[in-house]
Amino acid sequence: MGKSRLGGTLGVIAVLHTWDQTLKDHYHLHCLVPAGALSINRNRWIAARKNFLFPVKALSRVFGGKFLALLQQACDKRKLPAANDEIKASRKKSWVVYAKKPFGSPAKVLDYLGRYTHRVALSNDRILEVENGKVTLSYRDRKDRERKKIMTLEAQEFIRRFLLHVLPDGFMRIRHFGFLANRSKKQALARCRKLLDLDPALPKSPTLSAKDLLLKVTGVDLSRCPCCHEGTMIVVGDLVAWSRRPCWDSS
Repeated sequence: MGKSRLGGTLGVIAVLHTWDQTLKDHYHLHCLVPAGALSINRNRWIAARKNFLFPVKALSRVFGGKFLALLQQACDKRKLPAANDEIKASRKKSWVVYAKKPFGSPAKVLDYLGRYTHRVALSNDRILEVENGKVTLSYRDRKDRERKKIMTLEAQEFIRRFLLHVLPDGFMRIRHFGFLANRSKKQALARCRKLLDLDPALPKSPTLSAKDLLLKVTGVDLSRCPCCHEGTMIVVGDLVAWSRRPCWDSS
């Protein structure tokens, strides 16, 4: 990240989402931006105003312009198929940036990240029925005051839509920029914490078992009975792994 209106380097965590409630294409980024910047000489933390970080409407135009310029550059270098007409049409459209109010505490920041960073296109509780080669699911209609509705898709179409949002191997869905960038965040974060009168050393995360970590992140308790959701399952023994040799193995 270059210089911001604050006169320093911002930090950004960006998470790519590709879907809407009906599993169709809806490409957008969820970004988490600290309310301040690290001065260029790294000698000062520059806090933003409590009710303002930067002008959202201007950000919309700047983001759209830079995105399309980079897209055109990729097309010119033949890294992507030619899309001159589509890019030209996109320049005439209004790009949208929506900004939320700051989070109230670090715990709320972690809660937000926990819900968005590893979210998939469809949660199990939205699948209402799978029968006769069709899948029925619930969704919220953004264009109709967020009303909850139901739709039924042929199984093949449901699978097609879901697989649209499975990213290629090696594609990074979560990216970090500015003083949060992977290549510099260790030193930059320590500097930010020191300027904010905090311990420069990052607090160590407690070591949790897979069971406890799953409960903390997703709320799923592996010890709870999956049938009645009330009883508690108790480990009474471990089965030794058993490997059966193929019938043609005479050794």
